[in-house]
Amino acid sequence: MIKKFIITGMLCLIATSVNAQRKSLGINLQSKEDTTVSPIVKEKVEEYASKINDIIQEEKKLMENELSSLQAKNVDKAEFDKQKAQIADNYSEKIDARIETLGFDLDQVIQKQVRYSLLNSDITSNEELKAELLKKFRPTKNLEGYFSYGIMTLTNDQPDNDLDKNLGYANNLEFGLKFNYQFSRTSPWGLISGLGFSWRTVRPDNNMVFAKQNSEVILSKYEGGLDKSKLRTGYLMVPFGFQYNFSKIKNAGMDVQYRPYSDGLRMGANVYGGVRMSTNNIIKGDSQSLRDRSNYQVNPFVYGAQFTVSYDNISVFVKKDFSNFFKDSYFENDKALVVGIALGW
Repeated sequence: MIKKFIITGMLCLIATSVNAQRKSLGINLQSKEDTTVSPIVKEKVEEYASKINDIIQEEKKLMENELSSLQAKNVDKAEFDKQKAQIADNYSEKIDARIETLGFDLDQVIQKQVRYSLLNSDITSNEELKAELLKKFRPTKNLEGYFSYGIMTLTNDQPDNDLDKNLGYANNLEFGLKFNYQFSRTSPWGLISGLGFSWRTVRPDNNMVFAKQNSEVILSKYEGGLDKSKLRTGYLMVPFGFQYNFSKIKNAGMDVQYRPYSDGLRMGANVYGGVRMSTNNIIKGDSQSLRDRSNYQVNPFVYGAQFTVSYDNISVFVKKDFSNFFKDSYFENDKALVVGIALGW
């Protein structure tokens, strides 16, 4: 009986709290609040609490009448206190007995709340439960945002051009959306694709800057103090590949099994292709400041392959271009190699 009162009280407090939050927080959080306590559970608990209150009030009134009759007999205080305690015990037992006859099934109510917390739905049969589980634990198909940063170098079998000799720090900054498609509810394999925006920045060293000479792109020595020199190119990128998830198959009940696809340890491999959006040559020094968005012969198309190791929302990747960083014969055979880290959300 004590256990029933404690758990019933807890459920009543939860229901009251939800109702208060609904009034104070407004309509924007309505859907979130409604998933806290099952409407059926809340209704049953409130109905049960109302019946208990009616019983208590009825017995309390009868007890007060009996105490008034006892007080009218003008018995001494010691005898009055003794009979008063006996009357209180009698009515306490009567209240317990009447509450027992209500037949409140605590285990059933708790089971309903557990199911509701899992599925956000009141279900009445095993068939409905299995249907809801199959619906909840479907194969993963989602879009997730990502942000990545990588250190870039330009590889060349025979590094002998001016850029190879004067390459400073280079990096690749990227963000976008990643599409995950799990092949089945329990499959470790899935398809990955998406859309990203990539900015590749090359910074020459040794006081060199990118310049044009008779419409040709060269590296030129900057006379004076040089604060900044970088060639930044933006690409619109599309990856396509596959991912393997090492997480174990889990049992959701009712013979429904599933494998978490976007969590745990994963490995992926993909190819990618991109189209150039813009190029910006940025120079800042003692004698001039320049931002030139004209053609610096950066390749208008890029393609390559990437290998990724992920754990939860953190990924480490290596990507290698198969296309040259510059087109035609400019800084010939230089291809980007990027090593970096990505965060997903």
